[in-house]
Amino acid sequence: MRQAPILNVELGERSYPIIIGSGLLGAEDLGSYVKGDDCLVVSNETVAPLYLDLLQKSLAGKRVLSVELPDGEAYKTMDSVRLVIDALVDGKANRDATVLALGGGVVGDIAGFAAACYMRGISFIQVPTTLLAQVDSSVGGKTGVNHEGGKNLIGAFHQPSVVMIDTDTLMTLPDREFSAGMAEVIKHAAIADPAYFAWLETEMPRLMQRDAAPLGEAVRRSCEIKAQVVAEDEREHGRRAILNFGHTFGHAIENSMGYGEWLHGEAVAAGMVMAARLSGIPDGELTRLRNLLVAAGLPVKPPPIGAERLSAAMRMDKKVVAKEIRFVLLEKLGSAVVSAAYDRQRLAEVLAGAGDAA
Repeated sequence: MRQAPILNVELGERSYPIIIGSGLLGAEDLGSYVKGDDCLVVSNETVAPLYLDLLQKSLAGKRVLSVELPDGEAYKTMDSVRLVIDALVDGKANRDATVLALGGGVVGDIAGFAAACYMRGISFIQVPTTLLAQVDSSVGGKTGVNHEGGKNLIGAFHQPSVVMIDTDTLMTLPDREFSAGMAEVIKHAAIADPAYFAWLETEMPRLMQRDAAPLGEAVRRSCEIKAQVVAEDEREHGRRAILNFGHTFGHAIENSMGYGEWLHGEAVAAGMVMAARLSGIPDGELTRLRNLLVAAGLPVKPPPIGAERLSAAMRMDKKVVAKEIRFVLLEKLGSAVVSAAYDRQRLAEVLAGAGDAA
């Protein structure tokens, strides 16, 4: 029997449920969200052996094809999109086919972008298996791939028909990947909910032990925050950009280091501290942010890339308008704005690693 959706992303005719629970893979009926008879499951070489068979049980009565991609951010490219589209063509999939993304954020972004492109757009379903994907990238319809000139420069908005989150999949996630996902959990609290931030400070030891109860609550609350923001600004013309707190610096770190050297969440963690310094929030609040990131096993300083290289990479950020870099800044913990009104000297100090916090 299908569980009631925990949350809904309210986007008019593009609205969809986010189903969150334990033991959903193999039990939840995803077939009811598939318009036609054909499905293509996109996964990777790490996740498919663990969960592909279970997912197929959730698609009883459908013709299920699959394609396995190499694992890692380095493969978030147009070549991978081509593999997915080739599989759709080889399977003679029509416009009523559905693509399912089984994996982390990289798989979801590739699968969603391929679905957006194939026959000018077919349905897709998100089945995220990493913490980062469950609390962030699977919700909101952003899809795409990287370019050597910048992260996520090629893509489209393409909303899923449903997001199914089985929190049991987090039990097989490597520790480093789990910590990377926690960066996005902390981000949601830092930009939108001071009470949630305080709760994370208390519960972080249990969360890092993957205690099911607080972990389920963290996934739910983070999805709730993101769903609310996306409902207000689907195409990122305004408020939705606050979800990129730490990402302007973080994407520059990823691009400068080479995709995959630092995980996305690791780069965002260091980027959040840099953005908080640029914001000029009180030292006590900056310390709380740093301490929470450290408790989650995340870095709080960027690698030694150099100010000039980081600055050049940030110039390709999607929030650049009229050659002006806009940043997501904290007014205080729990409240964020997008602004180009920041102290340029402070930015130079942050880039040089000479901010006012050690």
